[in-house]
Order: sequence, then structure tokens, then C-alpha cells
Amino acid sequence: MSRIKTDVCIIGGGSGGLSIAAGASQMGASVVLLEGHKMGGDCLNYGCIPSKALIAAGKQAYAMGHTGDLGSKAVDPDVDFAAAKDHVRKVIETIEPVDSQERFEGFGVNVIREFGRFISRTEVQAGDTIIQARRFVVATGSGPFVPPIPGLEGVDVYTNENIFDLRERPEHLIVVGGGPIGMEMAQAHLRLGCKVTVIEGAKAMGKDDPEMAAIVLDKLRAEGVEIIEEAQATEISGSKGANPKVTVHTPKGDFTGSHLLMAVGRKVNVENLDLDKADVKWGRGGVEVGADLRSVSNKKVYAVGDAAGGLQFTHVAGYHAGVVIRSMLFGLPSKQRTDHIPWATYTDPELAQVGLTEAQAKEQFGSNVEVVRFPYHENDRAIAEGKTTGLIKVMVVKGKPVGASIVGNMAGELIGMWAMAIANKMKMSAIAATVLPYPTVSEINKRAAGAYFTPRLFESPMVKRVVGLVQRWLP
Repeated sequence: MSRIKTDVCIIGGGSGGLSIAAGASQMGASVVLLEGHKMGGDCLNYGCIPSKALIAAGKQAYAMGHTGDLGSKAVDPDVDFAAAKDHVRKVIETIEPVDSQERFEGFGVNVIREFGRFISRTEVQAGDTIIQARRFVVATGSGPFVPPIPGLEGVDVYTNENIFDLRERPEHLIVVGGGPIGMEMAQAHLRLGCKVTVIEGAKAMGKDDPEMAAIVLDKLRAEGVEIIEEAQATEISGSKGANPKVTVHTPKGDFTGSHLLMAVGRKVNVENLDLDKADVKWGRGGVEVGADLRSVSNKKVYAVGDAAGGLQFTHVAGYHAGVVIRSMLFGLPSKQRTDHIPWATYTDPELAQVGLTEAQAKEQFGSNVEVVRFPYHENDRAIAEGKTTGLIKVMVVKGKPVGASIVGNMAGELIGMWAMAIANKMKMSAIAATVLPYPTVSEINKRAAGAYFTPRLFESPMVKRVVGLVQRWLP
């Protein structure tokens, strides 16, 4: 058994862990990084990257068959499902070097490819190595949650961890779970030639603004995705093998297909860390941390990303890394905030959100909140490209945005301006004063800001009186 002493020991080589390892080592701290599975974590190997690559393949196929009125004749795409999966693999392989063990060893990080477990408040064991550190970071992420539905053991169950390895196109994919992962995968597979049924126990896309979610769901249904809501799965039956069959039994009826994708949520990967031996409080939501992301019971231990509970997004783990580095390396007071964190669902149309939804803003601020809106069909670039389905809503309190919801083409890109505005406590006037190139979809943001000022400028009797006086007296 060998022993290592280090400044920082990071458990988990995903987005948060890698960001901290790179930053801390390059700023002079000694760093040990433990990763018992794949470098890059869930995002690179099973989540953000492969899903967006598959979505891109589906989008290309859909575009060939839906050319609109732009002058090109639509054709039936000849989809090679295995080739689409090759594209997914190539994308992962292209990005892999950025997250590789070799790259981080080049930064000076001691990378140990073993799972880590705490053996005391100040020590972690990984394989035959004991690491004693001044600070620990739990960055173990999360994995797919598969609920204990009776009969599930009798069928092949796919999750985001193995669906991308499936090279034969499913004849009929049954998706249990109508959240972002479920809806993204449903549309991608439909566009690649599968029949798709989504079964959701409550409301599909239920965590999003209902008005915005309805636009997405209407589009998916129009494309052919069958979406069954308020249908809790009570039992699974079927068979495995060369000709698989799966039936999901619900109070609303039985739904039969060839393949089953479980997309009902995520579970945090902290159960096997022996956190109790380090006096670290934890639960189903992850490590119990304060706003500074430090364990409430062992100040030597931090948690970031999914392991810290809260919003489960790759970019949140990266944000957490900056919070932890300021505290851990420089001893500066550093706390996380969540009001400025954006997220996006990469369906077509996309749906993006930052800050409060309309309902949340009205609940928190009451009559002090103003909701300004602007539709895609009044944006010149959207009209030119035939992508006019969509809407932006901005929730404003005393001249400052407190939330923005966007559904439509490039919503995930457009939300960035509102994330910046909320993060820096900017006023609507800053957005309205921004000059944007014409014609661009990003003008939707500026027009939304303009919609906030329109009644103040063009419908104000006071403004009209002032203008009248100035016109009479101006030389």
C-alpha cells in the first residue's frame, strides 16, 4: 500500500473535477485526480455530446424531407442508423483528447485510474494507494435512475449510458419519461426512422413554462411522436433477444414496442464513497453543502456539480469549479448562486430558460413583475429562413430582467444574452441599447427589450407633452 500527500484530491474526472484539476495544478497546487471509469464523465461519453451528435443526425434527415417553400424538392432521406451512431462515436473521439489522462498529466496532475473511497476525515483510498489531502472535492456526477417497476428484469432496458451503443434501428422505441432527455431522444429517433411513443407519469416537460413547453410538444406530436401524459408505468412485460418486445402497462392502457428507453431522472453517485467515514453528511440529493459548496460537517470536503445537489447541468459543474477554486486556492469568500444559471432542451424547436419563469416571477413579485413578449414570426431572419415558430418572454421587475423563457430556433444561443444580463444585474436599457447586426435571430432579444419600453415612450401622455414643447421651442 503506497501513500501520497497532496494539496487537493478530486474524486471524479467529469466536467467539474477536470476544471478544478486543470485550474488548481496550473496555479501551483499539487493535485491528485481519481477516475475509475472514463475520463470526461457522463457529459462526454453518455450525455451532452453524444445526444447532441445524434440530434444533429436526426436534424439533417428531417431537413432533407422538409424543405418548405425554399425552392428545393423534398426527398425521403435514406437513413443509415449505424452510420449515425458512427457520427456520434467520431464526435466523442474528437473531443476525448481535451479530457484525456495525458493532457491532465501534462498540467502536472497525478491521475489515478481507480475509484476512491474515504477511509477517514483526511484520507481517501484508491486501489492500493492512500491519498492524504488538505482538501477533497467530490465530483462524481450522477447516473440514470431506473425505477423498480415490476417486470423490468424481463426486458432489455436502455438508458443514456447504453442507447448510443445500439446500432440497429429500433422499430418502435418506447420512452418512459417526458423530461428533456426523453423528449430529445424521442425526436432524434423519430427523425432517424423509428416509431416513438413517450409515456410520462405527469406532464411532459413539466418543469418548463407551460406555454413554451406546449409549443415544443405540439411540434413533436405533429412530426409523429406519440406522447401519453398522466400515465404512470405500473408494470413492464416482454422479451429479450433477437426480436425484442416490450409492453408498458399504465392506467391509460398498454403500449407495446420493440425497445425501451428509461429517461425518468438521475441519481447522484455518492453511495459508494463511504462518506460516513469522513463525517460527511449526505442524502439522496448528494453531499449536504452550504452556499460555499463545502460539506456542512467536514470543511475539508467540497462537492461540485450533480454531487452537490441542485441543478444537474454540465455548465453548472464548470461554474462550481470556479467557486471552489477561489475558496480553496486563495482563501477568498466564494458562494454559488443559481438565479443566473441558464439551461436548454435541444428539441426542435429548442427551449431555453434562465432565472424565473412567468409563474415563478408572479408568485415572488406579484404585481411588480411585467412580462414582455416578442414572437419569432416578426423577426426578419426567421421569416427569411422559414423558422417562424417560437416566442420569447422576459420577466422584468423595476427595469431589470429576473427571468427569460425562449422557445424557437437557436433558443439555446439566444438565452446567453439574458444569462449575462441577470448575472451582472443589468437593466433592460442595456439590452435595448445594444446594436446588433441585421438581419439576425438575436434581434429577438433586442425587440423584447424594446417591447418593455414601447408603452413608456409611445403611449405616455407625458412624453408626448414634452416632445410637443420641445418642438415649439427648439430653434
